[in-house]
Amino acid sequence: MEEKKERTVRIDHRQVRALAQPLRMRLIGALRVSGPATATALAEMLGTNSGATSYHLRQLAEVGLVVEDPDLGTGRQRYWRAAHDVTNWEASDFDDDPDARAAIEWIEADYVRFFAHHADRWFAQRHQWAPAWRDAFGMGDFFMRIPVERLEAIKAEVFAVFERHRDETAPDDPDAEMVQLYLAAFPLAPVVPLAPGPTEEKP
Repeated sequence: MEEKKERTVRIDHRQVRALAQPLRMRLIGALRVSGPATATALAEMLGTNSGATSYHLRQLAEVGLVVEDPDLGTGRQRYWRAAHDVTNWEASDFDDDPDARAAIEWIEADYVRFFAHHADRWFAQRHQWAPAWRDAFGMGDFFMRIPVERLEAIKAEVFAVFERHRDETAPDDPDAEMVQLYLAAFPLAPVVPLAPGPTEEKP
């Protein structure tokens, strides 16, 4: 009987330490986006070697973040899949563990680096997409003054909207594309005047 895939994992201290490694982050992402794959296929996809992907897949499997897919494996060929669709955590989950806190801070920084890379790639390729898609993609921001409880409510509601539209889209819809949606909330930094530029003069 096929093991049911869990939607979400609230990562624990062991998992966050295992995940804080560049290739492991990419392996989890590749398995979630592209589905089950062998270490060799993942190595080709990510531009590395199968020895590295095999090693890091085993490390992820030890903490329950990836699992073997026995329905696809044949002989010595092992297929791996992500054990969950979504990884989440709260910033305060690791306050009592300096190593885990450092790991989650690295993961968050890597996430921002990946976002910047993803955005740069989109800017370079957007002319190849149809006008409707170019209009649908994009970024924006919004400022508001709210209490912490309302901010938590907004995040929960937005993720619920993401999940509803994902679940209501037919997997074989010919008009659908794989997209990545980001959600970020930060305190508003104080407004700092711009430094004078080369052609600007101080009053």
